[in-house]
Amino acid sequence: MSSSNLTVIVLAAGGGTRMRSKTMKVLHPIGGRSMIGHVLAAVQAMQPERVVAVVGHQRDQVGPHITQLMPGAVLAVQDEQQGTGHAVRVAVEALTVGASEGQPGTAMRGTVVVAYGDTPLLTGDSLRSFAAEHEAAQCAVSILSGIVARPFGYGRVVRDEDGDVLAIVEEKDATPQQREIAEINSGILAFDAEFLVEALPRIGNDNANGEYYLTDTVQLARDAGLTVGAYPIDDVMQTEGVNDRVQLAALAREHNDRIVTRWMREGVTIVDPTTTWIDSDVVLERDVTILPGTQLLGVTVVAEDAVIGPDTTLKDCEVGAGARVVRVHGELAVVGASAEVGPFSYLRPGTRLGSGGKIGGFVETKNAVIGDGAKVPHLSYVGDADIGEGTNIGAGTIFANYDGVAKHRTRIGKHAKTASNNTFVAPVEVGDGAATGAGTVVRRDVPAGALAVSAGPQRTIMGWALRRRAGTPQAEAAEAAGAPRDGEPGEASHDADPG
Repeated sequence: MSSSNLTVIVLAAGGGTRMRSKTMKVLHPIGGRSMIGHVLAAVQAMQPERVVAVVGHQRDQVGPHITQLMPGAVLAVQDEQQGTGHAVRVAVEALTVGASEGQPGTAMRGTVVVAYGDTPLLTGDSLRSFAAEHEAAQCAVSILSGIVARPFGYGRVVRDEDGDVLAIVEEKDATPQQREIAEINSGILAFDAEFLVEALPRIGNDNANGEYYLTDTVQLARDAGLTVGAYPIDDVMQTEGVNDRVQLAALAREHNDRIVTRWMREGVTIVDPTTTWIDSDVVLERDVTILPGTQLLGVTVVAEDAVIGPDTTLKDCEVGAGARVVRVHGELAVVGASAEVGPFSYLRPGTRLGSGGKIGGFVETKNAVIGDGAKVPHLSYVGDADIGEGTNIGAGTIFANYDGVAKHRTRIGKHAKTASNNTFVAPVEVGDGAATGAGTVVRRDVPAGALAVSAGPQRTIMGWALRRRAGTPQAEAAEAAGAPRDGEPGEASHDADPG
């Protein structure tokens, strides 16, 4: 099949009222893409010369989304939804107008494939095979059909004794004998372009709904003595559409099952496929291990031998070879090779952890570059920071990056050692090999190799609990422990300042 003679029309004008959503039906996501995004990806795999998307309801949302995904697509507006035949006629007219305005396409020729924007499981391979069969048989009309165990509600493909297609009969119009037919019409059709252009004006709307049905072209082709074909797809689930949120969830599960199965067959260990969700654009290398309760979303990339999970969500993240990410939520973050993250860590956008580094339990990072071998092990917030190679950040440390007006960065050099419960008040720098004492608030730069201590000497007031908390369990415990009663307010003992 020559792609230069291929036009694809994608129907996406319907309102999708059964979704009960302010979001247009075809924009609802499955596997990290909108439903129409999946269909456009399948269409793109066919390498067509022309693509026309028919929009209607909420076209101010749907149209820009389509052109973002496929800039060369022509948008055709169906102001009133009068059936599939009318929608395709609008698409053909848009191509003619578009040609005069310098948009892709001239006159329709070759093969025209009509697809739907709510069939997210559809693949490019299936569409290519269908179009090739249509062209090889030199059909005027071809139907992508399917064999289903429960055909109720679908239009049936009626054949004669020789197997030639006679008609498509809708459920409500079918005889009891016809309702026993297991071959159904998916709605996806292929046409000879010249026949389609000639047939469209002859489709009538003399039916219960007063709509123009594209399937009427089957009878028009038969009346003209032309060939009509029907080609059952092996994987009929690919043609399933979505009408409500129940069907959306069912197809989302089916889509995920297919992705998970594919990755396992390509050498990824997925311990519990039923609790693992992987988006369409995720990339996994061999010998990655994914533990239960993991979601890999967006364009996340995980290198070989990395272990992800359990109970981890990563969106648009990059994880290096041999890294371990445990009970983590991350977005737009990079984890270096052999690094460790978690448990219960939050990697916000802009986080970059170097090779062999560590972000430990209950640590939140944001717009932070943490160097190779550097560690933030415990209970810390690291925002807008640069931490050098081999540096260790003590537990309970806060990078105070916001002054109420603007955000500032903190820079800590290589192989520095900061103690517990530090606060770095940005903008501030700590030099290579420097250190800080426990409880220090760093407000000024610390030179390389220096020790910064901000805490004063400890002051101990004897007998305080017995005087100030008399009658309380605290005072009773102190008395039981032999606490002295002496000491007046203000009396204190002073420890030497260790700094």
